[in-house]
Parts: sequence; structure tokens; C-alpha cells
Amino acid sequence: MSATTTWLERWDAQQETYMPDREERFEVMVDLLELTAPGARPRVLDLACGPASLSSRVLARLPEATVVGVDADPVLLTLARDAAPPGLELFDVDLRSPDWTGRIPAGPYDAVLSTTALHWLEPAALRAVYAACARLLRPGGLLANGDHLRVPASPRLDALALELDKRRTARHNGDGEDWRGWWDAVRADPDLSEAMSERERRQFDHPEETENSLAVHEQALRESGFSEVGVLWRKGTDAVLVALR
Repeated sequence: MSATTTWLERWDAQQETYMPDREERFEVMVDLLELTAPGARPRVLDLACGPASLSSRVLARLPEATVVGVDADPVLLTLARDAAPPGLELFDVDLRSPDWTGRIPAGPYDAVLSTTALHWLEPAALRAVYAACARLLRPGGLLANGDHLRVPASPRLDALALELDKRRTARHNGDGEDWRGWWDAVRADPDLSEAMSERERRQFDHPEETENSLAVHEQALRESGFSEVGVLWRKGTDAVLVALR
């Protein structure tokens, strides 16, 4: 087993400490891609793709697809490149940059997908990204965002959803590695020292208080010109929000 494979397996395991139903969420998102894309060769954009967890699952199901993955984390991009399956093209792009769409292959795309990533964006940046996605997608194209999406406008329901999250993670979790532990281990790997140094140079720490509510995402998508917007899968706060161009 290669070092990259080990890191990716550890990444999947630590992500599942926060999302016990992560694989089901991936399956739903690839199902949606199959249902909305014409033929067996969809053209897909994976936003903030990280180590290409979602992209690899798309290509495992649809090996004739083409996927463009974008991210700005040099460590995760290094792991993604080392294990990239055929059909995946990766770009070092920060979605907060106003010219990010000019640094990737031009549209139209059949689908834009993202998972556990866009919650890092401030509301203004999120609106700009969704507007750009609307321009990149073909008419009828799919946008699917899998993330924790809360509903603070319904405080009692929101509290119940959070409690459901806690119960699901408590049933799943043992003494596994968490987010901080995974990154601490990566820092100790000499083979990733160059990528880690670049990550630290970019000051890539995520802000702590940028998680946007479901309502913010829905409004931003509608303002961007998506014709239909709604949640098609949810467990607690974990949801797949879908929009059609």
C-alpha cells in the first residue's frame, strides 16, 4: 500500500467521524449526476475537491466521465494528484478569487458538485461562486452541494437536527483520528513537507464562523438564476442541496 493510499484512507476515516453517512451522501450525489446528465460521459466540475474523494467516486461509477477538480490546499491537491484516476484534471484555484473561472477549462459543464467545502465561504463569496456556476452550467445542468446545512429560522427543528447529528456520530465514533490529529500527522511526514510549507505560507487556516444556513444557500442559488432549488437528501443537518439551471 502506497503512502498516498494510506493518507487517503485516514482522511476518509477522520471525515466519517463528522459524517457517519458520508458514503451514502456520495452515492446520492452520483445518482443525481446519472439522472440529470445526458449519456455516460458527463462533464463535471468538483468545487473545493480536496483529495478528490467525490471525484474518485464519480469516476468509479462513470469511468467515461471527465471531471475538473479545483482546490487551493496544496497538501490535499498533492494527495489528489498522486492518486488521480483517469478522467480527473486538477487545478490549483481559490474560489474566493474573482477570476477563478478563467483558470479552468471553459464550460459548459453538465454538473457542478461540491461536498463539505462551501461552508468555508463568506456569504458574499458564496453568492459569487454560485453565480459563476450558473454561467458554467449548460441549461438544465445540475448543481449539488453536500454539507451540513442548518435551519436557524426554525430553532427547535434546528436543535433537533443537531441532536440527531450527535447521536449518529456517537454511534459511529470510537477512538478514531479527528481533523486536528490527521493534520498533525501530515506535518510529521517528510514527503509532504514541501506541500505543508506552501500551505502554511498561504495561511490556509479556515475561519471558524462562516457556516451559512440553508436559507442563505437557497437564496443565493435562486438569485444566480437556478430555476429549481431544494434539499433531496438529509440526515440531521447533513444534506444534499440541489439546484437545476
